[in-house]
Amino acid sequence: MSDATGTPCSEDAGTVRLERRGAVAILTLDAPRTRNAVTDPPVLNALVAALEAVGADRSVRALVLTGAGKAFSAGGNIHDIRNRRGMFGGPADQVRNAYRDGVQRIPRAMAALEVPVIAAINGAAYGAGCDLVFMCDLRIAGESARISSNFVKLGLISGDGGLWFLSRVAGPAVAAELAFTGRAVSGAEALALGLVSRVVPDGDLLPAALALAGEIAANPPEAVRMTKRMLQQAGRVDLPTMLDMAAALQGICHAGEESRLAIAAAVGPAPQAPGPKEEK
Repeated sequence: MSDATGTPCSEDAGTVRLERRGAVAILTLDAPRTRNAVTDPPVLNALVAALEAVGADRSVRALVLTGAGKAFSAGGNIHDIRNRRGMFGGPADQVRNAYRDGVQRIPRAMAALEVPVIAAINGAAYGAGCDLVFMCDLRIAGESARISSNFVKLGLISGDGGLWFLSRVAGPAVAAELAFTGRAVSGAEALALGLVSRVVPDGDLLPAALALAGEIAANPPEAVRMTKRMLQQAGRVDLPTMLDMAAALQGICHAGEESRLAIAAAVGPAPQAPGPKEEK
């Protein structure tokens, strides 16, 4: 990971840049030759390594994920798909295993992150790039953003679990429309459909994402991590299970130093208990 100046470190491998702005990490896909396609092994390996580095660093409180240049990510390498080479070549069982051992590492690494992830969507986010957008917890789009789950247009399906993430964000009806048509939506339409939380001018995209990340990072970090886990379970478990989880995590919060300090900062420290009376 790079330092506060944004100088890249060794895990970037020339395909991603991982930088720090205080407690916020910025992960930028930077493979201009393929418009930040994530299926090429150098990009895939560097992306997963960067996500794992963020997950291992407890000083990181939020992550912004974006793309360099005019695209967030074109998804899969279309030329490799056409030529059936790399992870797209060979018999069906070989391709299946290539997906499991390859691009499916991305959703597993994203799901393992405890800190909130904000997608700053610049330009095209197609195919696996669209899936990556919906693996994030929050999404801000630039005015030039175009989001498309375009697999059916290529006679394919989402092979990295993208429909699972899309349906959780968009709901079944909107997810079905986007997946069955494969059409691209603009930032404005994505906002109207509830796919992103806001649309900003392209020049304001990264500052807006960093401002949101900073607002998150200002909160007690362990409470934010627990809140993310609770949100991830919403809709997956029944209410009794959710209530049990909430009670257990809330017990940890109440007993912890983080909550004591945060509450003291908000309303003042707790009064001291009176000491034992001295006998006269």
